[in-house]
Amino acid sequence: MGVKRDTWRARCSKMPVMTQTPPESKSMDEIVALAKRRGYVFAASEIYGGINGFWDYGPLGIQLKNNIRDHWWKHMVECPPIGPDGQPLELLGLDSSIIQHPKTWEASGHVSGFNDPMVDCRFCKARFRADHLDEGEYTCLTKPSKMAGEFEKCDLTEPRSFNLMFETHVGAIRDEDAKAYLRPETAQGIFLNYKNVLDTMRVKLPFGVAQIGKAFRNEVTPRNFIFRSREFEQMEMEWFCHPDEAPQWYEFWKSARMDWWRSLGIAESNLRFRDHDPDELAHYSKMCVDIEYRYPFTTPNFGELEGIAHRGCFDLGQHQEHGSARMEYIDPTRNNDRYLPNVIEPASGLTRAVLVLLCEAFTPTPDRKGTKYMLSLLPRFAPIKSGIFPLVNKDGMPEIAQKIYLDLRTKFTCQLDVKQSIGKRYARMDEAGTPFCFTIDGDSLNDHSVTVRERDTQKQQRIAMAKIASFLDQKINASHI
Repeated sequence: MGVKRDTWRARCSKMPVMTQTPPESKSMDEIVALAKRRGYVFAASEIYGGINGFWDYGPLGIQLKNNIRDHWWKHMVECPPIGPDGQPLELLGLDSSIIQHPKTWEASGHVSGFNDPMVDCRFCKARFRADHLDEGEYTCLTKPSKMAGEFEKCDLTEPRSFNLMFETHVGAIRDEDAKAYLRPETAQGIFLNYKNVLDTMRVKLPFGVAQIGKAFRNEVTPRNFIFRSREFEQMEMEWFCHPDEAPQWYEFWKSARMDWWRSLGIAESNLRFRDHDPDELAHYSKMCVDIEYRYPFTTPNFGELEGIAHRGCFDLGQHQEHGSARMEYIDPTRNNDRYLPNVIEPASGLTRAVLVLLCEAFTPTPDRKGTKYMLSLLPRFAPIKSGIFPLVNKDGMPEIAQKIYLDLRTKFTCQLDVKQSIGKRYARMDEAGTPFCFTIDGDSLNDHSVTVRERDTQKQQRIAMAKIASFLDQKINASHI
């Protein structure tokens, strides 16, 4: 028993340190397969063949999503950034209804303007976004030689507009008067409640209102796994400020949001800003910049991750015109001047953040036994913080492992695993992204210590059982991770 244990420790301690894997060497097929195999993401309604554009988040997927969500909420609402004056910003939370009064979407411009130009292929009858035809994304299903850039005008119908909002009906009668919409963004719920927040929370400009919630867009061509789907979750914040100060706040939030994405462990080389050209700005937008990520399916190019928009006073002005409330702010610091605040909006997808962390953390491990891949997630975002393993399922080791597990489970998400070889258990945890595993062996009965093995390096050390909780707490919350 002692010889086997020593061999096992020596073999693991000599494994090479893993380095970051560039996006171009990562396969989306392998990432998607790992996400399903380890319970991160499943196709919705899979037993019925699935439904395009919808996804279910499994036990590890929902935990990862919640960890990202809580990190965003902590940094935006509970402990917001420090402002230019050295004081914490004033940010409040909101959870608005998915279904709002239909006039909301008329005022915001979504009913008349939230459209994609679509064309149909005359050969295979497939439907494509007209503005994507030059990007080489589409191939005729009947004539594969007909690539997107080779379509001729007589191959396609004229572009037609398709509204992206899902319609529903409220009440027992299904007619035009009962028609409503599933929200395509969470922002409008914040604008509708701007006065409620202002009147009840004793806030003054500048201040922000943040929200996390579901949004729905009837995308004609959902694609690239969970990158573009029809049901997704957004993390949005509307920052209300004086019009003269809006450009400075726009720059502030650009920097603050990029810092937040870096805090998730994303490599600097995989992130960038991209300013919108004038012809791609939304009708309400004065300025807009995207934070982009270099996804495996876009490399060497980048794809959208978060948008930071200077929305001016468009939204509040529209709701003031179409609704029953005055939206002006009476500014006590400017001689009670009355004006419509300008808005800076950082808006990102929570579900897209899950995709980014899966892509960023996905790491091939060709030299490891038992698995070809691991997820190198930062400990604070890993769904399972630690695995607890008795080396063998006898000789008092399972009882010690159970005691450690019962103590840790009140503080951290842990998993107790007694089945199969220690190597296979490590492999499962590596694929799940678990950063630390604690192994109880024959010596643990006498020295009250365990062997902790780190996922990325496979290095091991002995620590006292009494220090396991403090070890995990330090590793998960250390500033350098």
